[in-house]
Amino acid sequence: MKKDEYYPNWIKQVPPKGSYRSIFKWGDPETFRPPNKGLYKLMKEVFNLTDDYFKNPQKTGFEQVPDNVPSKLQKEDIDFFTSIVKKENIKLDTYTRLSVAYGKTMIDLLRLREGIIENIPDCVIYPENEEQIVKIVQYCDTKKIPIYVYGGGSSVTRGVEAVKNGITLDMRVHMNKIIKLNPVNQTVTVEAGISGPDLEKALNKAPELYGTKKRYTCGHFPQSFEYSVVGGWVVTRGAGQNSTYYGKIEDLVVCQTYVTPTGIIETKEFPALATGPDIDEIMMGSEGTFGILTRCTLKVFEYRPENTRRFSFIFKNWQDALNATREIMQGQFGYPSVFRLSDPEETEVAMKQYGIEGTIIDKMLKLKGYKPMQKCLLLGTTEGDADFAALAKKKIKKICKKYHGFYTTGFVTKAWEHGRFSDPYMREDLMDFGILIDTLECSVNWEILPNVHKQVREFCKSRPQTVCMTHLSHFYPQGANLYFIFIGKMNKEEYIEYQKGILDAICKSGASMSHHHGIGKMTAPWLEASIGKRNFDIFKALKNHFDPSNIMNPGGTLALDLQENKKRNPLK
Repeated sequence: MKKDEYYPNWIKQVPPKGSYRSIFKWGDPETFRPPNKGLYKLMKEVFNLTDDYFKNPQKTGFEQVPDNVPSKLQKEDIDFFTSIVKKENIKLDTYTRLSVAYGKTMIDLLRLREGIIENIPDCVIYPENEEQIVKIVQYCDTKKIPIYVYGGGSSVTRGVEAVKNGITLDMRVHMNKIIKLNPVNQTVTVEAGISGPDLEKALNKAPELYGTKKRYTCGHFPQSFEYSVVGGWVVTRGAGQNSTYYGKIEDLVVCQTYVTPTGIIETKEFPALATGPDIDEIMMGSEGTFGILTRCTLKVFEYRPENTRRFSFIFKNWQDALNATREIMQGQFGYPSVFRLSDPEETEVAMKQYGIEGTIIDKMLKLKGYKPMQKCLLLGTTEGDADFAALAKKKIKKICKKYHGFYTTGFVTKAWEHGRFSDPYMREDLMDFGILIDTLECSVNWEILPNVHKQVREFCKSRPQTVCMTHLSHFYPQGANLYFIFIGKMNKEEYIEYQKGILDAICKSGASMSHHHGIGKMTAPWLEASIGKRNFDIFKALKNHFDPSNIMNPGGTLALDLQENKKRNPLK
């Protein structure tokens, strides 16, 4: 883009307190990251838009949330909660209730921009400890008052929406402490409301804060890292961007404590057990439908950032890239940490987004026959012990070379790292002009991966003027997570139907409906068809055991109380 070419004056105003925008804006209210000039140019080309179109943003959400939705709780209920947590820890105003009912699901963002207020709790409570939660759950079970739990609010599955009203427990305010760091066992015990950055900072500074000899890391860095909490990671079975090395959250959890309507469920800190079915696995992924996670113990690792080795490669085609990544994961020499493979369409966007387009690297690729809309970008890191990190990178380079991968140094990975947590900021900038960018992901094995990629992309691209970027992340010897990022100019109704079509395509292709985002209320209609009725019946039996009155996150979460006519089965 030339110097004299137009570039939008993106909104860089701190959202007013009490406004819709203050709820849907991603992350820090004073931080902004609009699309760069290359991405802006692409949006104009794809959607046939002029510069003039980008001079008038729409549905910006600067309006104040009206305080006009009365609580349905009885006075005696409010008085009881007040007696437990004190008056300052109870909020009844509409704005606060709305702010904990909507996460970052696209449907949430669209409703907020349109000023739609629905499915909010009658009361928000900030519990101070587990004892208070026990009393609240017991009372709500007796009175049949629904309970929802809010952590960081980064849910993209409508996981926190209070469909049946009731109360929401906001865990961020008080239940956000590190209970114990154990350097002998190399574990940390935390309350469910602690944020990712607060936990990581404390672990990195363990010698100063806890007198340990080593610095530590949790190794769990989801894209929502800066604004998500440990409890959310656990109950949705989340994954961080370094999971290929450290594992998903279920690989990191050692033990947990839940408050349920039928009592406290607490597991013990052992490295492994053979005492029947794994209770920890049963509780993880339950998304607040069985009970409330109050604390958990996680594995930690020695923090050695000085040993990180970065790499990136460009392959001539998707199949070569798949062959290389599969061989790396099955090579038995250790795993990379960050490991991300972009398909041809995402690679073209990445070239623009990461500043590669037009560089010496880009020119060399063209000279060597790496063609647009065919070449694929692989980036990543190795870490851990210095010798291990160096060896793993050496092995990776050797395998990539075997499949004609062109080494593009660590420059690309560094560029990606710069925006690894801030890319979501761009979503609201594009939405200001009616352009929606959203994601859906699924778990696949190597055998079905090519077909899933082809089938789902065919549906995504069946809609004219739609970008569909796809990448693999969270790799395993047996397969990977397949991530679809789609960009389209559409209204709320068009988006809902388009999203349903993508989910249908994922289910038909044989992939899992979710790898790490959980199910929530959004994907729930497809769950039974995806896992099978008999497996789904186990979920219902567990629900009946822990929560026979159905007060825990009711209203469609995990499809546990979803009406039969609302379920979707594209396999029939």
